[in-house]
Amino acid sequence: MSNPDNTVHIFTDGACKGNPGPGGWGAVLKYGDHVKELKGYSPETTNNIMALKSLTRPCKIILTTDSNYVKNGITEWIHSWKKKGWKTANKKPVKNKEYWQQLDVEVQRHTIDWKWVKGHSGHPENERADELANEAVDENGIRK
Repeated sequence: MSNPDNTVHIFTDGACKGNPGPGGWGAVLKYGDHVKELKGYSPETTNNIMALKSLTRPCKIILTTDSNYVKNGITEWIHSWKKKGWKTANKKPVKNKEYWQQLDVEVQRHTIDWKWVKGHSGHPENERADELANEAVDENGIRK
């Protein structure tokens, strides 16, 4: 698979055993013929926070997630949150603000085409990202 436009495809998922509870995130990165899998763990988190974790190094990216929360949050909602001092339309504080702020910094460094895929629908890389997220939790001794 050639990669003339220098595009990285990223597929992500988050998992949580309890919400909040121990959680993990998984990502599958594809660049030409190269594939890299990443995963991480947090002992006390939420599924949405785990879905928000993952990116560094400027490039063109197609980022596929099964989280409308992440996709819509970073492409639509964040603009008004920032204008309103990190308040929602209901004038309540934005949940997970520190993670949104970190992601906002990272997305400024990249050209990102955000894609959504239905979770657990058989999409190979999304299914693998889900497996990685759950492995991260399981490897840290959490079984449910």
